[in-house]
Amino acid sequence: MGSASREALADVRAKLTALGGSATLLTGEQLLSAGRAIGNSSALLSLLADPSAPRESKAGVVMELFASQVEPQALGILTDVVTSRWSNHADVLEAIEELGFRVLAASAPAGVSIEAELASFGEAVSSSDELELALGSKLGDADAKLALVDALLNGKASAQTVAIVRQLVSQPRGRRIGELLTVAADIVADAEGKSIATVTSAAPIAAEQLDRLEKGLSKLYGRALLVNQQIDPTLIGGLRIQVGDDVIDGSISSRINDLRLQLAG
Repeated sequence: MGSASREALADVRAKLTALGGSATLLTGEQLLSAGRAIGNSSALLSLLADPSAPRESKAGVVMELFASQVEPQALGILTDVVTSRWSNHADVLEAIEELGFRVLAASAPAGVSIEAELASFGEAVSSSDELELALGSKLGDADAKLALVDALLNGKASAQTVAIVRQLVSQPRGRRIGELLTVAADIVADAEGKSIATVTSAAPIAAEQLDRLEKGLSKLYGRALLVNQQIDPTLIGGLRIQVGDDVIDGSISSRINDLRLQLAG
């Protein structure tokens, strides 16, 4: 994101926080639905993202198009987004999506871990080329993709997680499904004051070892961390740990690759 978008996103996040968690599942779903509608109309997106267009005009367009479709709280959040100044069109859609995810995270019942549900779904997708293709293909039928998401998740995941995955499949904006799920999980974790540590190993790690690793990483980063374990047999041994942009690669495959580079040089 450009500097204008970063400032705008920080501002709309603050306004969302000021609502005090009063937004509901419906609020989040309506925000995401409105974002999809805007993204599906290049003319509408261009108008709402135009930094030279008067704020009042853009607010009026949102009111005219969405006042009868969304509740007042969702309408207010949407208006905050479109009346802010963004660096480019894509950042507007990204902001609406992020705020929708944050609302969904805040509306989740106690004891529900959206991050864990997204991670579980991500593991299922990454382990099946057919499933990844069915959900991520640009040529696939949109309704068929949503029906597949519902069949896979309904009764097995929270309504909040289902809404997030439906959004990712409906409006991927050129991103792969695995990347989408990772970004969504990071947003949800951040909304809860946490971060996600993706730990990749060649074989499953024992629960007590994961618990110690989680505590150690939380102490290192100074905030609560949730460990998302992924299996990659090509690592041979060791661990690869990623927290945000930080990567700690202690895998044997990484060391072998480093050795090869040294020999080649």
